[in-house]
Amino acid sequence: MPTILELSDEPKYTIKAVSAQTGVRPVTLRAWERRHDVLTPHRSENRYRLYSDRDVAILRWLKDRTDNGVSISEAVTELRQMIRNGLWPEVIPVTPQAPTQPAAVAPEIYAQQLYKALIRHDEARASEILREAMSSYPLRPLFEQVLIPCLVQIGEAWYRGDIRITTEHFASAFLRGKLLTLFQTYPVRRGSPFILVGGAPYEQHELGALMLAILLRSEGYRVEYLGPDIPLEDLVDYAREERPTLIILTATSEESALAMRRLKEKLSRLRPAPLFGYGGAAFLNKPDLIQRVPGIFLGKTLSEGTDKIRDLLSTSARTTR
Repeated sequence: MPTILELSDEPKYTIKAVSAQTGVRPVTLRAWERRHDVLTPHRSENRYRLYSDRDVAILRWLKDRTDNGVSISEAVTELRQMIRNGLWPEVIPVTPQAPTQPAAVAPEIYAQQLYKALIRHDEARASEILREAMSSYPLRPLFEQVLIPCLVQIGEAWYRGDIRITTEHFASAFLRGKLLTLFQTYPVRRGSPFILVGGAPYEQHELGALMLAILLRSEGYRVEYLGPDIPLEDLVDYAREERPTLIILTATSEESALAMRRLKEKLSRLRPAPLFGYGGAAFLNKPDLIQRVPGIFLGKTLSEGTDKIRDLLSTSARTTR
């Protein structure tokens, strides 16, 4: 992400527009300016405040800090110290908004268009298609009806020999980057149940786990995404220190699935012991693995998994009161 310093300082937004973009009410913004000298907006000829893209980014950064429990005075002090040291913060991405009107293009069309752009290595076109799809569909249908079918089609094309492995890697890397950026747009909510999400040992496919992490963070959980191929001993040590409520691993191969067999036993020795859930293509291709891996199978789809996790955490919260 760019730093705030890289954004334009040309004044162009009214205080009403800035409030809509940042979620900071005009009365709060005026108080921040008056009490903490946060910004000095330009004044138009009619004396209206006008703010720049840089001003908007500063306010988003300050609001993110205050949303995470830091007082505004502490956040302003932190920002000034960073600027004095020449370390401007990175821009906080804008959290996607739910579509407000019916989609004009069916999801399978977007999936096919995205597939064609990716196998051509056309990054600009793929970005444009993905942006349109994201503005047309909520996260669940976006993932389940656009991204996953596209990924399946790419995998099948590679298996048939229709595309090179370099093309498959390009597509995966492109989508991983987009998904990580999307994941980081959602705030970290410290007071919510803490969930760790990642890939089982030896697991190199991570996009399914990453999509699940995004869905959970979008629903207000505190989620850390740990990436693929997580060593179990290291994971248990981290869980002992950080005390997550739930740990979720995904596997696409039998080898990765079976590598998780002893994890629930190891986690049960912790106090408090976190819940352990798992999913992934390995359990769809070989359902008998569900009986061989202790823990909670989260379901066949992202939607099933997200709903089951919500029920698990609701039940856990009631039993610990």
